[in-house]
Amino acid sequence: MAWCESACRRKAETNSGDGEEGDSAGDAIYKMLRMPTLVRMLKRFLTITAGALLGTLIAFTANHYAAGWGFWPNRELDRSSTYIRQVMQLVSENYVDGSLATYDKLSKSALHGLIESLDPHSEFLEARTFKELEEDMNAEFGGVGIQVEMRNDRVVVIAPIAGTPGDRAGILRGDEIIAVDGQGMDKIPMNDVIDRLRGKPRTRVTVKFYRPSTQREFELNLTREVIKVESVRDVRMLSDDVGYIQLTQFSERTGREFVEALNRLSRMGLSALILDLRNNPGGLLDAAVEVAEPFFKKGELIVYTQGRTAKDREDFRGEADEEPLSIPVAVLLNAGSASAAEIVAGALRDTQKAVIVGERSFGKGSVQSIFQLKNGEGLRLTTARYYTPSGVTIHEKGIEPHVEVVMSPEEDRQIRLQRARSDVIDPKEFKERFGFDPIPDRQLDAALEVLQGLRVWEARSGGAR
Repeated sequence: MAWCESACRRKAETNSGDGEEGDSAGDAIYKMLRMPTLVRMLKRFLTITAGALLGTLIAFTANHYAAGWGFWPNRELDRSSTYIRQVMQLVSENYVDGSLATYDKLSKSALHGLIESLDPHSEFLEARTFKELEEDMNAEFGGVGIQVEMRNDRVVVIAPIAGTPGDRAGILRGDEIIAVDGQGMDKIPMNDVIDRLRGKPRTRVTVKFYRPSTQREFELNLTREVIKVESVRDVRMLSDDVGYIQLTQFSERTGREFVEALNRLSRMGLSALILDLRNNPGGLLDAAVEVAEPFFKKGELIVYTQGRTAKDREDFRGEADEEPLSIPVAVLLNAGSASAAEIVAGALRDTQKAVIVGERSFGKGSVQSIFQLKNGEGLRLTTARYYTPSGVTIHEKGIEPHVEVVMSPEEDRQIRLQRARSDVIDPKEFKERFGFDPIPDRQLDAALEVLQGLRVWEARSGGAR
């Protein structure tokens, strides 16, 4: 207060002199009085500006992480989904046939297009397809246990599966199915026939047959059971000590069945093996690892998968404590061998544990993950690719054989039929039923020659491989 009074008094005294000088002095004093106020205002402005900038930075960072953590909606996703919603509404309200443009049908069609446009192996699975996929992967389904084929527009029994309702009921090879639950078989696709025979376990189905050998019709009331399909289809000795195993798929039970087949052949004096993976479309990655494992040491790399980022790599290594099987092995491949079949062949080829005979495989080297959605639906999505132990991708390249033996599509078809119908032994009967004479399996013959050569080489080199 004293400082203010003194300053004011000096200002008054100064003003009592000449006007011009008084004004200049007064202005100077006034400016001096105003300086602290300007500084305080400037500091306050800078503080507010810095706070605003800091607040903006914090808000931007929080928004970034909140979007990443899913706390706030993804704006790009919102814009895209809103656009799809608008188009669906436009179609549903204006398409000429309203029954084809319901929201349910449009959404399913949109999902099919969304997923299946990514690659040939990703797909949206509606409830029925998803259920069939689960059955195939489990290698189990409800049915009566008969294998059928379409022959001259007739549904004919190939053979009943041992121990199933069809086997116990006395169904024979060659029996023709006339009707299922009263519905005839005229011009019915094979898939529909199979669907009618399959069903939930403990449900009943009535099947009407015609038996050509007795020329009579008969009807059976069968109770469906869980049918377990063997993926190891053919196990036998081709010569005194060369074993043969055919794998038709890779399901949850394949690894166990393969080991059982190996043990059975070992008891018969196995010293060399032919593993037939021709026309094997693949299946489960874990099953492929289990099939390859008997040939690998514990900890040895069999295959690895690599996803979108480096941290997504997953290695699959041998886990068995036993010493690996060390015998000459030949693996048969053709253009129908894919996925898990290529994993096994690629692992054995890369590590020099087998000779590959036949044709370049299909080249399906991607990993599909199965996601279960609501309403019993599912999603099969490509999430990674797999690589052989040396780091080579199989995708769109396939496995190249050491010994190339190419067969024509017609030869392949005939060989497949011969392998599937090993029950028809007489060549004359075979030709009468299928319209051609049995032909030699040139790929199998080449594999036998390769194994013979390997054993001669091992004998001369003292057993070193």
